[in-house]
Amino acid sequence: MTFTWRPARRLLASLVQSRTIITENKFNKAGLERAIPAFRSVCGDGGVSLSEAVREQHGRDESVHRCCPPDVVVWPRCVEEVSALAKICRHHCLPIIPFGTGTGLEGGVGAVEGGVCFSLRNMDRVLDVHQEDFDVTVEPGVTRKGLNSYLRDTGLWFPVDPGADASICGMAATSASGTNAVRYGTMRENVLNLEVVLADGTVIHTAGRGRRTRKTSAGYNLTNLFVGSEGTLGLITKTTLRLYGVPEAMVSAVCTFPSVQAAVDSTVQILQAGVPIARIEFLDDVMIDACNRFNSLSYPVAPTLFLEFHGSEKSLEEQVTVTEEITRDNSGSDFNWARDAETRGRLWKARHDAWYAALALRPGCKAYSTDVCVPLSHLPQIIVETKEDLVRNRLTGPIAGHVGDGNFHCLMVLDPNDPDEVTRVHEFTERLARRALALDGTCTGEHGVGLGKRALLREEMGPLAIEVMQGLKATLDPKNLMNPGKVL
Repeated sequence: MTFTWRPARRLLASLVQSRTIITENKFNKAGLERAIPAFRSVCGDGGVSLSEAVREQHGRDESVHRCCPPDVVVWPRCVEEVSALAKICRHHCLPIIPFGTGTGLEGGVGAVEGGVCFSLRNMDRVLDVHQEDFDVTVEPGVTRKGLNSYLRDTGLWFPVDPGADASICGMAATSASGTNAVRYGTMRENVLNLEVVLADGTVIHTAGRGRRTRKTSAGYNLTNLFVGSEGTLGLITKTTLRLYGVPEAMVSAVCTFPSVQAAVDSTVQILQAGVPIARIEFLDDVMIDACNRFNSLSYPVAPTLFLEFHGSEKSLEEQVTVTEEITRDNSGSDFNWARDAETRGRLWKARHDAWYAALALRPGCKAYSTDVCVPLSHLPQIIVETKEDLVRNRLTGPIAGHVGDGNFHCLMVLDPNDPDEVTRVHEFTERLARRALALDGTCTGEHGVGLGKRALLREEMGPLAIEVMQGLKATLDPKNLMNPGKVL
């Protein structure tokens, strides 16, 4: 079977049309007009909006993909209302697009075929905190920071940290991860159960109603079917999560290296030594310079690792001793420590602000983030080759990555009005994705597939696996109403 891959063409369309608003939709407008009164009977007049400004706000995320506003936005307040609204949409054949906080990077909230945006921000309760069992259930309007603020006095926390203050259920829908994944895992490892509303309004619990065991071998793993499904199989209305005890002690450090190879070799060796490091983030010289400028810092402009250690005071000593030996053997600098909460906060804020720091290098330009991930043994090779590729082709692409799990991002900053630069970026992203796939990697480590990586997904998974996915989609959503145009 032959397969044609055209990521450059899709990225070009996204960049050229990034400020364009798509207003023509495919389905029968008469169905929408008949549905509006029914929506209002469920949500009330204040829970339904046809405002152009509101619709545009809900038709874009933080990606380069163009704004595709829905035809109407609804704000359900409970799962019963979500179910009732889904039944109305099914009856009138209206697409359903879930919306959390709009912090995605792959165009997942765009209403490419029009339809109804379900904004879930009003469902914002933290439910059923079980301190002794280390778990909690939340509604889709609860954000990562909001949850940890709620848990502050319990001695527990939820460590998955994608940087943005994303909604927890949105993080589940995209299988998000972030800086702590090397120690605590991604959303896929931390979701115990989901409440999901299907396309026909049916409400299911993927592990059984109220189930929250740390492990199970009962039947098919429906929970992980919906984690990462990006709203294409159902609407997540509750998520039950693993929690963790707040570590007795935390300490962060910064270490610079003479080369990219040395920094990445250190990362691999630290993990091979069994150090239970909580975060280990790589920033290349361009990225650290951008972070210095944006956050008024003064770190040496060189390939850099940001590290964080969690545990008891004694275990921290052991972790730090082993890590320092490894970094010294790779010509790393002495550690620049951040011991108190305020100093650590400034350090990790600089890392989380990398996107904005990169954009600030070229005011008025746009940014596009790659998201490849490879097995750890191939990480030094792909980062070194990628860095050489960027320099050779005169591209602005600071590198920042969660290198502890093989995932890194090139934050491509480019002028969409410069055809030559746009072409060079297209060709670079194509080479990078193919380089990752050739090294047994993936086209997306944590951002999801969305609009832009559908063809790459087919190349990565193969046509037979895609056919199985399409069969699952057709079974759960035979009318293709759930976030159409995404993933498959």
